[in-house]
Amino acid sequence: MAGPPGWISARVELQRRASQIVPWVGIAVHLVIGPAYALAGLLAPPWAVAALWAIWIALLVMAIRVRRSRPWLAAATPLISAAVWLGLLTLGERLLGWTA
Repeated sequence: MAGPPGWISARVELQRRASQIVPWVGIAVHLVIGPAYALAGLLAPPWAVAALWAIWIALLVMAIRVRRSRPWLAAATPLISAAVWLGLLTLGERLLGWTA
């Protein structure tokens, strides 16, 4: 079943707009995750918090740089950021004995 004559162009326009908006949503959510990285100081030593912030900033720069060429990667940045934060703090707690 074919849609109306403008159906395909409307779908292409919707995909184009989504590829412009979705990366910025991902970047905004990544900025919201930033305070969690600051709160890592309650569990991790200062050198680990500095390393976490370096990773967070690198992910932010990466998301901004790839927002046009790979918009879905920019949108996935908050998930990557949360996984890195949780993974590193868990490893630090289990292997290095970090405690709150």
